[in-house]
Amino acid sequence: MLDRRAGRVSHVRVTDPAHIACILLAAGQGRRFGGGKLCADLDGRPLGLHAASMLAGIPFGAHLAVAGPDAPDFGGAGFATIAPDAPAPALSASIAAGVGAIADRGFRGVLIALADMPRVPATHIRALLARFDGELIATLVAGRAQPPALFGHRHFADLTRLTGDRGAHSLLRHARNVELSGDAALDVDTQADLQGLASAHHAPNPISGE
Repeated sequence: MLDRRAGRVSHVRVTDPAHIACILLAAGQGRRFGGGKLCADLDGRPLGLHAASMLAGIPFGAHLAVAGPDAPDFGGAGFATIAPDAPAPALSASIAAGVGAIADRGFRGVLIALADMPRVPATHIRALLARFDGELIATLVAGRAQPPALFGHRHFADLTRLTGDRGAHSLLRHARNVELSGDAALDVDTQADLQGLASAHHAPNPISGE
């Protein structure tokens, strides 16, 4: 895109995070976990704040959490927070609520991320941004395209019309992708998932013994 203001011609990158809104989905009830999942302790802080803190360190044009009543304080992590329309919304309803809240603010794209993926590194988000061409780019986990994912502005209307609990997978089926593996790709669904992440974090280094 060209910017001709003041007689100058300059290029504005679509991938500049200032032109992208970040939406963190945090409204699920966590039934398989037994409830209260995003407030469960991981390494001394609530599970849901790991992803929030990482994303807050990237200068997106907006940081917005779609959060249920059992979510931790995302405001303290630099996120504006909205509640979904229903107390136990399908994933698609949370996406629609988040995208609807930013759709008319001039953003060229939106990053959709999940609050129950605490080990996604900022380097992965920056890799998605670096490859974003204004269309679609997803995270590839075990051969499946999923969030974190970037959607260009022309997909905003489709995101607000999604139905069911499959989220945006139908849009991401043929998207370009950046692979993520290991603990970084784990989304916490159960108590065992959380315990596994905590154990891996505190495991001794096989080389140093630390």
